[in-house]
Amino acid sequence: MFILRDLLRPLQAHFSDTDLGRERSSLFAYTLLAVIVPFTSSMTSNLLRSLVTLFGIEIKKKRFYTFMASSTLPWQKLWLTVWGLIPSPETEGRLLVALDDYINPKIGKRIFGCEKIFDHAAKANQSQYPWTQNIVSVGLLKQVKGRWACLFLDFRFYLARKTIEAERDNAKIKGTVVPFQTKLEQAGQMLIGIGNHFAASPLLVVTDSWCKQ
Repeated sequence: MFILRDLLRPLQAHFSDTDLGRERSSLFAYTLLAVIVPFTSSMTSNLLRSLVTLFGIEIKKKRFYTFMASSTLPWQKLWLTVWGLIPSPETEGRLLVALDDYINPKIGKRIFGCEKIFDHAAKANQSQYPWTQNIVSVGLLKQVKGRWACLFLDFRFYLARKTIEAERDNAKIKGTVVPFQTKLEQAGQMLIGIGNHFAASPLLVVTDSWCKQ
């Protein structure tokens, strides 16, 4: 528990000292604890059930789902802190980084980053165009107890140019439409940030053909 406390407190320090900031700071920490509980899947509904059952937190479903879908969490500061907490990030003298994108299906119609996206991996009984977020992510590849693990280092919400040009609510943060970036531009932005932070370590990126988009 002392290890968890020492890891979580630096992350919580990035939230404001307002009532809302303190609420988000607490929810952020307890949600991370719920994620790492062995018998809890990372589905939002299961995380909420864990918060209520395991930690005794009283929170309305709508409030928690709003928090989980927030587009204003201080991610850049949080990521910098996470990077600094990694004790031995290198593998044979360099950083091994995986780069990929994935979809995160949603139900709510007002969630940031959501749009109809073609799912090339959809099964016969699934929609080929689910209502979902498309997320470009970067993760550190590292062997943990003899097995390869991927520790997420950063992410970006990808939105199609037509969605941004239409100025849809799902493409706005605090009422302002986000600028369009290709997946390759988003990936480059993340990798430059990681490379600057770990300036003394060579960076090897592993990806597939999606980056041609």
